[in-house]
Amino acid sequence: MSRTAKIIVLFIVVIAVGWGIGKYTAPSASPEDGTNINTGTELAGEPGAAAEPTAVPSADPDGQEQNTGNNAGAEPAPEVTAAPAETPAPTKKPAATDKPAPTKKPATGSSGNNNAEMTAAEPESITVMVNKQYKLPDNYKPADLVYPDVPFIFSEKIEKRMMRREAAKALEEMFAGAKKDGVYLAGVSGYRSESTQKRLFNNYVARDGEEKARTYSAVPGHSEHQTGLAIDLSGSDGKCAAESCFAGTKEANWLAEHAAEYGYIIRFLEGKQAITGYIYEPWHVRYVGKEMAAEIFESGLTLEEYYDAVPVSK
Repeated sequence: MSRTAKIIVLFIVVIAVGWGIGKYTAPSASPEDGTNINTGTELAGEPGAAAEPTAVPSADPDGQEQNTGNNAGAEPAPEVTAAPAETPAPTKKPAATDKPAPTKKPATGSSGNNNAEMTAAEPESITVMVNKQYKLPDNYKPADLVYPDVPFIFSEKIEKRMMRREAAKALEEMFAGAKKDGVYLAGVSGYRSESTQKRLFNNYVARDGEEKARTYSAVPGHSEHQTGLAIDLSGSDGKCAAESCFAGTKEANWLAEHAAEYGYIIRFLEGKQAITGYIYEPWHVRYVGKEMAAEIFESGLTLEEYYDAVPVSK
């Protein structure tokens, strides 16, 4: 082969090798494909992968999960990055800031007519309303009745010596507080069953007539004594027990001034018969808890007024 022919062949080989190199290296330089399927880091430089780490479910203020997926890192779906902006719930006012229901109108099983009889929806509540409109469920009996460790005007451990546990503890503290002030109290009548209240009411009706009996005694089912949260008190000598002459005694005066400190209120205030339905009873105290008792005492309101409930008219 001549020298000229050799040069031509060599030139052709060089061209062929250069063409081959260009053909197999060109794809890696393409600006249209930024995904390398062999590295496993294809999302690192993509705008879609900059979304918040939503792989862990987040909860809105109501406890509902907004995102239950766990594959956000594999497929950067647009809705994943938009979810936080679409949730207005955090701007809602938390329900917990509302005043607890017991300090509003008492919950009942019925409503409507001002003269209608309504059943207490939560009879076990310390703040339950029981009066001439609001009644307890039939045959209701508290489950936590105990005998408070305080003196009574009788010695027998009978029904009317009992009270609900929380009220009994507060009663013991109140008696101790009174004793420190030189005032000696005694229990007269605490819890009553519905059958006992029925017997007492019928006796009062037989003696004084129903109209008068209703001014100082409750129809069965409507007596606070049936809640186990109310008690009639007197001095340790038992004089004027549950009688009008108790008013003005040092025991009555002490109760009016200090009962609220122990969670009790004078339930039937003087001059409020048109609202409570009962005559002034300075001996009848009702446990509602220290917070509510303090509010009622400072306001001078009856329980009906405090609840903004239906005034009693009969």
